[in-house]
Amino acid sequence: MRSIAFREALREAMQEEMRRDERVFLMGEEVAEYNGAYKVSQGMLAEFGAKRVIDTPISELGFAGVAVGAAQNGLRPIVEFMTWNFAVLPLDQILNTASKMLAMSGGQIACPIVFRGPNGSAGQLGAQHSTAFESLYANIPGIKVVSPSNGYDAKGLLKQAIRYEEDPVIFMESEVMYGDKCEVPDKEYYIPLGKADIKKTGKDITIVSFNKMMKVALGAAAELEKEGVSAEVIDLRTIRPLDWPTILDSVKKTNRLLIVEEQWPFASVSSEITYRIQKEGFDYLDAPIRRITSADAPMHYAPNLAALAIPDVERTVKLAKEVMYMKK
Repeated sequence: MRSIAFREALREAMQEEMRRDERVFLMGEEVAEYNGAYKVSQGMLAEFGAKRVIDTPISELGFAGVAVGAAQNGLRPIVEFMTWNFAVLPLDQILNTASKMLAMSGGQIACPIVFRGPNGSAGQLGAQHSTAFESLYANIPGIKVVSPSNGYDAKGLLKQAIRYEEDPVIFMESEVMYGDKCEVPDKEYYIPLGKADIKKTGKDITIVSFNKMMKVALGAAAELEKEGVSAEVIDLRTIRPLDWPTILDSVKKTNRLLIVEEQWPFASVSSEITYRIQKEGFDYLDAPIRRITSADAPMHYAPNLAALAIPDVERTVKLAKEVMYMKK
């Protein structure tokens, strides 16, 4: 095992798959000459050349369309968006072409493409650069949505998406985690999409989360442990397909469920989880399912308001105690 940064884990995943398969290439704004806006693609231009690491104009709709066409003609593109907030521009290509082509062609034309980049809030970036999009893309049939919380998972999931997935994959990272350290093995590994991971076992309450909110979930579990509450913490890793059995099996054991996410509350990932678990596991629940989400409003620039808008450990612990019917 060796310690590397989250951005290095992503880079290694792309490098390894590009060395293995000449059909794989990377394109996006500043991915080549500038080594990537977040230095994820650092050194890749020197290794693979300008035909496989391609700087694009500032035109997300345009270069996403080029990549979709390339995928339909046998290549396997990786598209980096500088932020998923900018990816509302090429949503037509993702929604109306990439996600539907396999069905519209009667299974004849696949679209093996990975769209990746930072998602969600990242400090004082204002409302237009702070939206979390997992639930929006998870509502689209024909695509898969990945949202990892650490570099180990990110590398394995990204390699899986590039090499094996014939459907378009939405790969959502966090800008504030690119420098996080992780342990990865020296040998090659892949992580199948659609399988959640139990990061901490417990018996009293199940806490489900993903992406950078896993830090909040694990932090809350640590605080609860000090008060004698054993929380089981599940990292979804993949939002679509969603690993219902792992969540349900945990709820059967703990009889309580709390969901922590950065989405807006309406029609969010937690909404879908809540519906499914109460439908299939109602008899196992000893308390209502609860959730903590971002505020139902655009993100503010002011740091005090931004902090209030996003879930934190203190409020998550308080909510967990409510689920446990503990005295405040």
